[in-house]
Amino acid sequence: MWEGRTGKWSLELGNGMMQWKQYGLIAAVLIVISGGAYAYWVTTQKDEIPVGFAMSNGRIEAERIDVSTKLAGRIAKILVSEGQWVEEGDLVAQMDAVEIDAQLHQAEAAVVQAQQQKLQAEALLNQRNSELTFATSTLARIQALADGGHASQEQLEQVKTTMTTAQAGVEAAKAGIDLATATIASANAAVDRLNSVRADADLTAPHSGRVQYILAKAGEVVAAGGKVVTLTDLTDIYMTIYLPAAEAGLLPIGSEARIILDPIPQYVIPATVTFVASTAQFTPKTVETSDEREQLMFKIKLTIPPKLLEKYQEQAKAGVAGVGYVRVDDTKTWPDTLAVKLPQ
Repeated sequence: MWEGRTGKWSLELGNGMMQWKQYGLIAAVLIVISGGAYAYWVTTQKDEIPVGFAMSNGRIEAERIDVSTKLAGRIAKILVSEGQWVEEGDLVAQMDAVEIDAQLHQAEAAVVQAQQQKLQAEALLNQRNSELTFATSTLARIQALADGGHASQEQLEQVKTTMTTAQAGVEAAKAGIDLATATIASANAAVDRLNSVRADADLTAPHSGRVQYILAKAGEVVAAGGKVVTLTDLTDIYMTIYLPAAEAGLLPIGSEARIILDPIPQYVIPATVTFVASTAQFTPKTVETSDEREQLMFKIKLTIPPKLLEKYQEQAKAGVAGVGYVRVDDTKTWPDTLAVKLPQ
């Protein structure tokens, strides 16, 4: 009885091992086929790139502009929405400026007060000049009388003292005018400073672009330098690719490039190489052999012409994946498949 069961189990175990061997053989065949297919694909891809050209995958990027507050305070209004297009100078947000407005009104009142003080000083100067004129004429008359023996020396001295006092009054009035003038200048400077602070409470777009993120909401309190809105500068769009040292070393700044985006592979976009990294992005621990040196990858920046971006402003978007092509040999001509082709 047990022998029968043991034999049966042995037979089932043997059949199971046979099945596993068959599965393993099938898996090995599939791996070989997949590897061969991949190798063929890589070879095919390399064959598609003419000699003197290089390619790499990349993603469209755009420069971001952060609209930040210069002042710490509460946000009163957010005047834009994500995806909205704004022009340079457009108002995008406002800070609570009640306290600043009160200080500004106070400074403006101080200017008016200083101007009135100057008017008073000028009127006083006119009065002191009149007193000096009268004292001068009186002194001349008394001096003549004293010379003829018709006025005492005491009278003459009194008139001289009166004239000296009048002269001092004139100088004091002139100083009062100068002081009022300086006070007006100081008050105007305070107004200018507060106007500048008040202007900083209105956050405007420093450059035309599309609103990408709204980082704060109305009612929130932000610190000085806090980011409120992020814009995308659609006049500065580029693709970043990475090439090995052997290709990056042949690539001059300003050379022609082409970009093909995944969503619109039927179009070929012209670009220019505007940056080639001076140091490798991926470096082995030790660089000794030529194989290791081939692993060095350098960052390349392909920039799309601003005039072209202006024409297709509504279609321009960051984050789109694609392929970048560069010409590492200026003597080569771009193939027909990479001829510039744009939407009409």
